[in-house]
Amino acid sequence: MTYKEKREILTDKTQTRQLIIKLLKEKSIMKQDVFKNTISVFEMINEICRETADDLKSELDVLDSRVKLEFNELNQHATQLKIAGDMIELFMHTNVFEFEKSHPMFKTGYVKQNEFNSYCGVINIYNFLADSFKYNRTNDVGYLIARVFVNRDMRFFIEAKSPLGLKYNTFSNEAVTKEQLKEMIYDLIIFVISFDLYIPPFDAVKEVTINEIQEKTSSVSLRTGKRLGYGASANYDDEINL
Repeated sequence: MTYKEKREILTDKTQTRQLIIKLLKEKSIMKQDVFKNTISVFEMINEICRETADDLKSELDVLDSRVKLEFNELNQHATQLKIAGDMIELFMHTNVFEFEKSHPMFKTGYVKQNEFNSYCGVINIYNFLADSFKYNRTNDVGYLIARVFVNRDMRFFIEAKSPLGLKYNTFSNEAVTKEQLKEMIYDLIIFVISFDLYIPPFDAVKEVTINEIQEKTSSVSLRTGKRLGYGASANYDDEINL
């Protein structure tokens, strides 16, 4: 091997090493920042849920002790907020995500300025029936009602089946605040209370197995979800946008 060939190999290796260092320095550190910010936002949401439950408890006890609003922190990345017959389940994903290039976010000046701004952590918010957890109905279904996206600048936007989905449909101009998150939680509480459980179609429940009957009672073991309803009422998107 000639001296020139050796130099070319060494140069290639150096360039490859520099590229790896560059990617680690820029992309991996950026993702660590996104994850840290998402943790911070989730902690704020937990605090708001706890404060909301404590704040309303005394009034609910006077109104009707059967109506409960309870907060339960399951772990660092999962929280439950029980609202009467509903359960809001909040789950923070531990990974950082990028949007497809066709996403409208890439048309904004903020992301055009630096595409790293589009990388986000995600907090998913689901609506279940509280009885699904109480009676361990593991086949019951819940619905994703909101997703909170947080980036490296602590800016956020929300996808939601509520007015919040319109108000915060693009990255905020500044870092997320506790007041904005409190507004989100209140809006979602109102939404799930208004999002009713419908009677399932007759043909959908006309057959039942022996096992389903023997497991406690049929009303406990049969699969239940808020929008397993008659006709057009079974269309979740149509119902929640009325």
